[in-house]
Formats: sequence, C-alpha cells, structure tokens
Amino acid sequence: MSTRQFGARVERNIDPKLLRGEGAFVDDIPLPDALHVAFLRSPHARARIISIDTTAAKRHPGVAAVYTSDDIGPLDVEMPLLIPHPSMKNPKTQRPLARGDVHYVGQTVAMVVAVDRYTAEDAAALIEVEYAPLPLEMDLAKALTDGAPLVHADVPNNLAAHFVQTSGNPDDAFARAEHVIKITVQVDRSTAAPMECRAVAARWDAVSGELTVWDGTQAPISVRGGLASVFELDEDKVRVIAPDVGGGFGQKVLLFYPDELLVPMAAMRLGRPVKYIEDRRENFLGSSQERTQIHTIELAALKTGEVIGLRDFFLHDTGAFIPYGIAVAQVASTSIAGPYRIPNIFVEFKAVYTPTVQVTPYRGCGRPQACFAIERAMDQLAEELGLDRFEIRRRNLIAEHQFPYEREGLLFADGLKVTLDSGQYGKALAMAAAELGAEDFASEQAKARAEGRYLGLGLACYVEGTGLGPYEGGHIKIHPITGKVYVNTGLSTQGQGHDTVFAQIVADQLGVSPQDVIVVEGDTKAFDWGVATFASRAAVVSGNAIHKTALTVRKKVIEAAANMLDVDPDQIELRDSAAWVKGSNRFAPLAAIATASNPLRYAFNKAAQAATQFAPASKHDGPPLADGQAPGLEATDYYSPSQSTWAYGVHGAIVEVDPGLCTVKIRKYVCIHDCGNMINPMIVEGQVLGGIAQGIGGALYEHLDYQADGNLANASLMDFLVPYATEIPNVSILHLETPTPLNPLGVKGVGEAGCIAVGAVVASGVEDALRPFGALKFHQVPLSPNMISRALEEVGH
Repeated sequence: MSTRQFGARVERNIDPKLLRGEGAFVDDIPLPDALHVAFLRSPHARARIISIDTTAAKRHPGVAAVYTSDDIGPLDVEMPLLIPHPSMKNPKTQRPLARGDVHYVGQTVAMVVAVDRYTAEDAAALIEVEYAPLPLEMDLAKALTDGAPLVHADVPNNLAAHFVQTSGNPDDAFARAEHVIKITVQVDRSTAAPMECRAVAARWDAVSGELTVWDGTQAPISVRGGLASVFELDEDKVRVIAPDVGGGFGQKVLLFYPDELLVPMAAMRLGRPVKYIEDRRENFLGSSQERTQIHTIELAALKTGEVIGLRDFFLHDTGAFIPYGIAVAQVASTSIAGPYRIPNIFVEFKAVYTPTVQVTPYRGCGRPQACFAIERAMDQLAEELGLDRFEIRRRNLIAEHQFPYEREGLLFADGLKVTLDSGQYGKALAMAAAELGAEDFASEQAKARAEGRYLGLGLACYVEGTGLGPYEGGHIKIHPITGKVYVNTGLSTQGQGHDTVFAQIVADQLGVSPQDVIVVEGDTKAFDWGVATFASRAAVVSGNAIHKTALTVRKKVIEAAANMLDVDPDQIELRDSAAWVKGSNRFAPLAAIATASNPLRYAFNKAAQAATQFAPASKHDGPPLADGQAPGLEATDYYSPSQSTWAYGVHGAIVEVDPGLCTVKIRKYVCIHDCGNMINPMIVEGQVLGGIAQGIGGALYEHLDYQADGNLANASLMDFLVPYATEIPNVSILHLETPTPLNPLGVKGVGEAGCIAVGAVVASGVEDALRPFGALKFHQVPLSPNMISRALEEVGH
C-alpha cells in the first residue's frame, strides 16, 4: 500500500521555485511595448472638485493618455455593491475616478498612461485640480450625531447600516442576573500590508476580440465575470490570471478597485498592453483597510460565574464606502459569544461612514474585534466574582455532548444560522493551562516581582466560522503520456500551500506521489466556475470538491485497469502511479490506462498503439465508448457546504512588562488549535504562526494614525510598525483534531485562526503583570507604550 498522504507533513510543492527566485508575479509578466499607469489622488479627505486641468499632462513627452471621470464613458458609474443587505438603507460605492466630491485622502481623481512609470508620475504631477475643502468628522460616535459633517450629502448622520440580532430572551436573562458587568473596548484600524502590493496588467487582442488580464486578486473568476459585464464581452473572451501573488489577507478579494477597470479599459482603447503596479504609499492610501470597532458589552451572570446573557452594542467604521456590505460587522456580531454556552444574546451595531479608505475584510474579518470584546469581558467578570480566569471559562465553555450548538436567531456571513458543529473546548483549555504552566505561575510571578520584574499571564479563547459557500469545484485529469495528474480549481493562491494540500487529497485516492499532482488555479481558462479565496474556505470547499472528483476518477481508473488486466475491480489497488492486481506483480501504469481509456484512430506514439481499434485491449462488441461514457480518465465535480464549520482554539502567553520603559515582551506563547482533520500539519502550523505574527502586530504595533483632517500620518513602513522576526516569540502550537460532521474530509478552515485571539491575550497578560500598581485596565489595542504610561500615571506611578 502507498503511504497515506492526507495528514502527512509534506513539503510544499511550490517552495523550490519561489526560493530560486523563479516566481512569476504580475510585474514579471513579459508584455512588449507595454504602457504604464500612475494615478493622481486626492490630498483632501472631504472636498468638492471645482475644476481639473489636464492640458500640461497631455502635452508631456511620452504620455499616451490622461483620463478623468469625463473621459471614461460607461465606466463613470458607482462600482458594484458586492454583498447587498437590507440593513443598508443607502449603500455607497466608489467611482473609478472621482466626480463632484472626494471622500478620502488617496481617492483616485485622474489616471495617466505613459511609456514608463516615471513619465506617468511626472505627468500626473502636472494635472491641476482646484478643490473646495469641506468639513469632516473622524470620530465615530460624533459622526452619528445630528449636524455632524456628512461623508455623503444624502446619507443622514453618516449611518451606513443598522442591524440587530437576538438569540433567546436576553431581557429576561438580565432581569434574572445576580451579577452584571459592562465594559467598553476598542480595536483600532490597521491594514494588511502584503509583501506584494496590488498589481494589474492587461492586453487586448483586437483580432480575436480577447481581453487578457493579469491581476494579483483573490477572486479571478469573479473579476472575469465583472469585466465581461462592464465591457459587454462574452465571458469566454475574457481571461483573468492571478499568477504568483505575494500575500493577500483579504485586501485583494475586493472587486473592483479603480485600476482593475481602468487598466483594461486603457489597453482596449490604446491597443497596447497596460500595466499598473501599486507602490507602498498607494497601498496605504488606496487599498482597503479594516479593524476599527468600539464595543460596549455587558454580561449577565449568576454568582457561580455562569453567564446567562450577553448584550453588545458596537460601532463599526466602514470608511467612506461600503462595497463589501456589512460582512465584517456581521461576522463580529455572530462571533461575539465565542465558544461559550450563552443562551441569551442581544447584539446591535451601526456601521458608520468616515472620510477614510473603505473597509473590507482583512485577515480575521471581525473575529479579532469580537474576541477582544468577549474575552476582556470574561476577565472582568472573573475579577469581580473572585474567580480564576481559567475557571470562569471552564464553567461556561460549550461541552462536547452539546454539539451541534445552535445560536438560534443569529445569521452568519453566509446568511445561514450560526451552528457550532464540533469541538473539545474544555480539553483545549486544559492543554493550554498545562503548556503555560498555569498551576505554578503564581510562584514564578511572585519570584519575578521580588526581582523587580513584572510577569503576567494572558489568556483568550476564540471561535472561527470557516468554509463559507456557496460552492467551489474541481477538475482532475490523468495525462495519457506522463501519467501525471492535473488538478484545476477556481481559486487562486497567495501563499497558503493549495498546490500541496490539494495534491495530498488527490494522491491518496489515485495512488500517486503529491509531487506528481500538478495543481493549476488562478486562471479562468483552466477552470470556469468558482467564487474566491477568502474566509478560510479553500480546504473546506475546494478541498472537498477535489476529493469528490478524485473518487470519481479513482472509480474510472479501477474499472479501466480491471478490464485491461482481466480481473474483477475489487482485485485492483492503486499505488506507485499504477494499478496493481492484489497479491501479484501484475500492473498497468496510470499513463497506459489513461491512454487506453481514449479510443484512438491514429497512434501518435508507441504507447498510443494500445488504444487503436485493432489492439487487443480495444476488443469490444459494441461502440468504443459505451453510452454515457467519456474518453480519458478525468472528471469534474462540485461541493456546496450546508453551513459554515467552526474551528476554535485557546491562546495563552507569559508577558513581561517594563514599567519604566512601558514596553511589553512576550516570553512564552502557547496556541491550542483545532481545525478538524489536518491535511498537512506543517502547513497548518505555518498558517497559524503567520496569523499569530500578524496578531502580535495588531496587539502591540500596527495602527493607522489618521489625523483630524483625514490625512494618514504613517503611510509608510518607516512609520507603520510591522513587527520584525525579533518581535515574534517562539510559539508552542499544539493540535486537537475534532472532525466536523459537515463534510467528507472532516476539515475546518485555518487561514485566519492565528490572529484572532492575540490582542485579547496580550491585554490580559499586561493587566496581570501590572496588578501590583493597581486595577489598571487595558481595553484598547494596539497597546502602545504611551497607553501603558498613561495608565501608570493615572495610578500615581
């Protein structure tokens, strides 16, 4: 029997190519005679455009074209509202180029196309725009008040959406409560900061009428559909390719950014390839951001610590536009109870327009905010009731026998009821306590304090809804010459390791090495149907689609091999890229079986002779292909999940705080994680560790510093503090594998898990470390040295 690949620590197939510097990103695509794009962007957060003069820019040597909203014809419309929702009364989306007003610093006003980027930038600087600045309000709560300056003149009180969900009877729960706590917490705005900024290139073939677009997107099939619609082309005349992509983290799932429409438009109009490569400052000023939410959360509890009710009201900053609907806020609102058995929930949010870059999902997508709120509240409840932080959680975690656990009345981002499907929450908490050494920590902490060092233990639990629908598909074909297996799916990859995990799924069913499985994704010509890479869904949705397809191809292989080897199908086993007769040395290579499965008229090589009409294996009494049979060894199938599946975990850390410098060092970090059956534990650990690194950034460093006038003060990696490797501690990752009953592979998603709980862990740990100085509270992240300093000053230190 072949070694089982599912669950094995298989090295990633793509890594050798990337490590040799052979990756092909958008800017590496050879496009002879290409033109290059630069944008003129608004310097004002709110202003009215009085006039635009492009005369000097058009005259600049090397300029091919200059476009404003007056020049782009049918593209001069508001871009799509991707996820409509009835809670949005007046949803606003951006135009490719501003018309009338500008709504944030960095909004695109004009586009220059020139022989190179330098010329385009120089010409953009020659465009003269007269603005009339308008008043603005950056504070979320103040923006909702009567008389506040409006981001959009026809949207009263800047209210983008208002949504309420209720589960159980929260009013009754609070009436019965023996103890109620209430806190307000805030998570500040950040950005994905992918290693590769966004990029788009396009080529138009006027002879064939075909448009080819290279786009560093997480949603090539969706982009293809949108471009076909906008430019009134048949979908088969539009090809979108997402080549190697240097990180996405949600920022690259939005469609459309202005350049994704304007670059193809320019290529079609000018008859030459056109390319736009976003620079880092543009990424800060123009590409989607996320995170700012302010939660006021209340817990109703009995004296035993059992939480019987939860109320949460929060403000969600959606930026100047809301193209992705309420997805981020809705995910937060349905994750607010975490892994806890809270039967009565009231959650309400208001999404607020602010004169800033639009907000769409960034890794975590509302979950870090919800986790921060509930976990800080659980710590507060534990303190007020005099209970240990582990104990308060243990008393409230959903027990194994209570799954599936429904939160009736709460709808997740897929529009379906929140039902937590499986887990071992209590065991995960116990594992975290053991790995942290929680039982002995008090003595360790006391010893450190005697030495003038301040250690604290931080703790947080989380859940992660993963594997959203609606569907994905997979196509598998065994090549008749090489015997290698080709797999296609509609996703694109940004470094997650799809090519390896999908290969492992297929390898087990077809008896081949994962290295002999070639996965092609991110190309709309390779696979025609699908959605996108987002929300920790690739393994769940595409993985199960590919698994179903592999089962079909396996059956075809066994039937064809049994016919060739003249045995019953149950006598065939697949291993070592061949079909073997069990208990014998008789076999047929997959390449030969694939060749024989395609009846041929002409033999193009020696192996093909076996499939021609007079070959022994081709003898038959009826037609070469039976009714309903297809040539070759290939199949296509799809998987559509019945609901999301919920991963979970427990994070903990030992932190050290220097009250003089007000700095925080993470001395030990522990993650207990459960994403169901793991396809490749090494890749799972890479995903979790990467998420923890981003979470540490969000907990301590990464904060977008918007000024009162709407300008972003730290729009560079000099000032926006992404943590270095030196800031990331060694992390102990321990796994549980609780299969979900919802899909054949028993898998849950993992992509966002690592980042969710980190902010709550760090704040919890810092509070614990500084307890000797008084009841300091840290209810906002990122937690800066200034915040620690102010807290210490307030208690007289």
